[in-house]
Amino acid sequence: MTKSPLALIVDDEPDILQLLGITLLRMGIDTRKAENLEQAYHHLANNQFDVCLTDMRLPDGDGLELVQYIQEKHAELPVALITAHGNMEIAIDAMKAGAFDFLSKPVDLNALRNLIGSALKLNQPQKAAPKSAVKMKKQLIGDTPIMKQLKQTILKLARSQAPVYILGESGTGKELVAKLIHYKGPRADAPFIPVNCGAIPSELMESEFFGHKKGSFTGAISDKKGLFQAADGGTLFLDEIAELPLPMQVKLLRAIQEKSVRPVGSDTEIPINVRILSASHKNLLELVEKENFRQDLFYRINVIELAVPALRERSEDIPKLAHYLLNQLALLHDCEPTKIAEDALISLQSYDFPGNIRELENILERAITLCTGDTIQLADLNLNTNNQSISQSTSTPLPQLTARNGLPLDEYLEKIESEEIRQALVQAKGNKTQAAKLLGISFRAMRYKLKKLELE
Repeated sequence: MTKSPLALIVDDEPDILQLLGITLLRMGIDTRKAENLEQAYHHLANNQFDVCLTDMRLPDGDGLELVQYIQEKHAELPVALITAHGNMEIAIDAMKAGAFDFLSKPVDLNALRNLIGSALKLNQPQKAAPKSAVKMKKQLIGDTPIMKQLKQTILKLARSQAPVYILGESGTGKELVAKLIHYKGPRADAPFIPVNCGAIPSELMESEFFGHKKGSFTGAISDKKGLFQAADGGTLFLDEIAELPLPMQVKLLRAIQEKSVRPVGSDTEIPINVRILSASHKNLLELVEKENFRQDLFYRINVIELAVPALRERSEDIPKLAHYLLNQLALLHDCEPTKIAEDALISLQSYDFPGNIRELENILERAITLCTGDTIQLADLNLNTNNQSISQSTSTPLPQLTARNGLPLDEYLEKIESEEIRQALVQAKGNKTQAAKLLGISFRAMRYKLKKLELE
């Protein structure tokens, strides 16, 4: 006979204890109740719990103390904090201390069931990977200390529901890290929805994120679910979150805090159960100081910060990573993997890789095309040419355009702008995101200018 899960409920209000106990009992979960920390510690010493719910305010201390105690003594036990409505600062402090998640009073029973369901999945025996996870072809490759630490942190974060902000340079694999956090956690069977915030036109953002009702605006010919609803039960990954305009930041903050969304044209809100992961190659704290990014949203998404190292910070991983990428390219093209000469690998290890893993993949793909045999040689990498191009592009001044020579002003300025963009693309080896960063403009602005100046 299967043993029922056991939950510890800690609250000094008898009515709350009774309500939570009845709700969990209907879910097939046995409970032990405590009205203070002393009773909670006694139960923890004498029982093997599967989940813990604790109020923030207790007669002999607070819920944060219990969260920290459980982290030290019972690290595998997921604990959720119950806070006063709107007290996000305490909820954030709790998740930083190691809480699995939080609930606001008055407790929404549907949210409670979702939370308990996710928490109980953490310590269940590992099942076969879900089909969606099997589709993940890329893995986090590397055995350097910095990569081992990153992998351990990912496993730890996968057990939490805390929002994670992933920072790192373009091409380091921030989306891959987000996917691993999702697929190694209790939401693995639910959707992982990635969205590039810089690629959505500002006038369509609210509809894209929250959905819309039929007839709410011109062109709304039917009801549409937004990204939050598409990710319900799973994870929403907000890539390049720094590109969100300020008005949208306000609406996003409210959706995250209230755990509900209101579609455009609707009078009612829809509850959502979504974990938020976000990323950017920009320094969000600097944007906050310049008032280009809301401070309250920054602290809400940045509960846990995870840095992804640049490739040059782990050059010892390059040989293993190169072989892995060559095997992936072979699978893609249905052919035998191309080998790579030892001196070519050594040269790759000494290269700076401003475009990181994405650039390494591009270099190898080009080298496969250039090499005449089944082995990539040093000359096939064309690294010296690339470095020389970068040196030339950064040291060569702009053509002498100070004299307009009769050109209209707008054509003259477009000529200068076009040359700057070309040089940035050369320096970034065709990587548009990196080129935009070099020019100090958004990716969206970069795409617009490429189209406008016919540089695609």
